[in-house]
Amino acid sequence: MTTLFSPIREFFKKGDVLLLFLCLTASGYGLALIYSATRYLDNNNRNVIVQAVAICIGVVIYIVLTFVDFQLFVEKCWKWLVAFDVGFILLLLTPLGKESGGNRNWLALDRIIPHFPLDLQPNEIVKIPFILLLAWQAARIHQQERDISSSFSVAQLTGHTLLMVGLIAVVCGDIGMCVIYLFLFVTISWMAGVKARWFALGGTCFVGAILGAWFTILQSDRFAYIRNRFMVVLDHSLDPLGAGFQQSRSLLAIGSGQLTGQGYLNGTQTQASYSAALPARQTDFIFSVCGEELGMVGCLLLLLVLALIILRCYWVGRNASSPFSAYVSMGIAGMLLAQVFFNVGMCLYILPVMGLTLPFFSYGGSSIITLYPAMGIVSSIRARTLPSWLRDRNQL
Repeated sequence: MTTLFSPIREFFKKGDVLLLFLCLTASGYGLALIYSATRYLDNNNRNVIVQAVAICIGVVIYIVLTFVDFQLFVEKCWKWLVAFDVGFILLLLTPLGKESGGNRNWLALDRIIPHFPLDLQPNEIVKIPFILLLAWQAARIHQQERDISSSFSVAQLTGHTLLMVGLIAVVCGDIGMCVIYLFLFVTISWMAGVKARWFALGGTCFVGAILGAWFTILQSDRFAYIRNRFMVVLDHSLDPLGAGFQQSRSLLAIGSGQLTGQGYLNGTQTQASYSAALPARQTDFIFSVCGEELGMVGCLLLLLVLALIILRCYWVGRNASSPFSAYVSMGIAGMLLAQVFFNVGMCLYILPVMGLTLPFFSYGGSSIITLYPAMGIVSSIRARTLPSWLRDRNQL
């Protein structure tokens, strides 16, 4: 019995219990919103049950990963991680790949395991190996006493990022996820000390590429849906029943909630019996559900919990025992920050629809499978943080 519970006791001694508590608080809040958003489906609470099971599995993974030395793991297995990243994305080109909403993002596991309740999203899952590898690259450059801002060093980091972004763009067509990967690159590179001139150059090239694509590729009928997503953000009256329909309904739901909301399980759009009342309400637009039923107060509470999780990741990174650990923790904080920013901006109709979920709150097994292991990695970094007096000695 002592042996059985000793890992749990060890976790409470070394692991980041506070971070786990914050994650479970966010997930519990999210479960309540998912329950409200899916009552109209009349599917015996399938979404809530699947999400709850995914959270339980996520907690177990969180505890297990707390005891893993990820710096040693990446040093020994980086080639396998690269192969996993590329191979997992390429699986979408097999018969398992499934298209939804114009993007080929999903692996339909029920095609090989009958009645399997989840579809996996590879580009969501490989974010974690991508962060680990990019952080390891940056730390290795410093370890070899090379200039992180040299052309060769920046080319290494950029090449790795463009490989993944290009792969996702070509295979999946998921522009929103490409933006997240670029944001991860910027976060880790900035923390590693890449000079501002490279970001200015990269930003100029990025804007130039967007403008070039806008006046060439995006003018074709094939990409009209992408062009229209941006156009309706600039002019909400342009296509309210087409490209702007989802966000128009979202804005109506949030606005009708006012300060304290219409009441839990009482939202007009949320509780409507047809999906078009508030499309994707349990996934991409879960923030709108919160705004309608719980009002501004509920939305601010939601954002506060997420802010505390992000700040905790940032704090762990600031106190990490090695550059690699710091870059990983900061990268994970950046990942959360980017997804929150783009999802909330999408729900408020100030950014185009990108298909990005709200971390810990939106329904989705792939998202939970990504988030809890990511937080487990932060807990592992926290468990290996040197005490302040020892950090001070190392700096002498």
